[in-house]
Amino acid sequence: MPSTARVLLDFVARPERHRYADHRWARAVLYLPDGPGPHRVVVVLHGGYWRARYSKRTMKAACVDLTRRGLAAWNVEYRRIGRGQGGGWPATFDDVAAAIDHLAALDDSRLDLTGGVAAIGHSAGGQLALWAASRGDAKVPVRRVVAQAAVCNLTVAGEPAWELLGGTPQQVPERYDVADPMRLLPLGVPTLLVHGAEDATVPVRRSREYAAAARAAGDDVTLVEPVPGGHRIHPDPRSEAWRVAAEWVARPVRSAA
Repeated sequence: MPSTARVLLDFVARPERHRYADHRWARAVLYLPDGPGPHRVVVVLHGGYWRARYSKRTMKAACVDLTRRGLAAWNVEYRRIGRGQGGGWPATFDDVAAAIDHLAALDDSRLDLTGGVAAIGHSAGGQLALWAASRGDAKVPVRRVVAQAAVCNLTVAGEPAWELLGGTPQQVPERYDVADPMRLLPLGVPTLLVHGAEDATVPVRRSREYAAAARAAGDDVTLVEPVPGGHRIHPDPRSEAWRVAAEWVARPVRSAA
């Protein structure tokens, strides 16, 4: 595992900053490995219960680690809830879709988009990654997903989900039907769930329930429960939880499942 010093030194690298839409939060950062490519791309979606006080900065070290493994990382910011950002339904979802599809507009020969992209999402970002893989109209399809301690059942997520979707499952059922990963099964892409049993923020039973439902629907799903396994370990390149996720997504596509 990389040392803290190595991680900090990696932060001096200058990734490429892009805008994928006109509003101020439509920002994404492209991290590239050495060499001309083309490099497979991993879309990275941060968590924080979709709220404004959390940002893509939490995934920076993880993105750097992906480049060490020969992958390009697309670290996405999106409109969140609070602080006048205008996040929630449908803005947050529109932003994630636009950010992923913007990869095609870059027309960058260093990026290999021929087989679609992978997506890694932590917590609320895990929900967004699973949702992104369900998009039938995507210009850049998500073909593999790593969901880290994901909020993968919005119907039982309570107030954070109510804020995201603008109401309870009883008030806006049509929104839950298209946003809740549990209601989008079968997803049809290989999926890795990584969720620590010690997680006090998002209980591990949510990933266990999702894995069981996804397998019953015919999906290819793997669930790993790392020890130690708190909620915040997942984006940390020094953690076992991240190692499992990064090694899985770095495998050749034909053997990722």
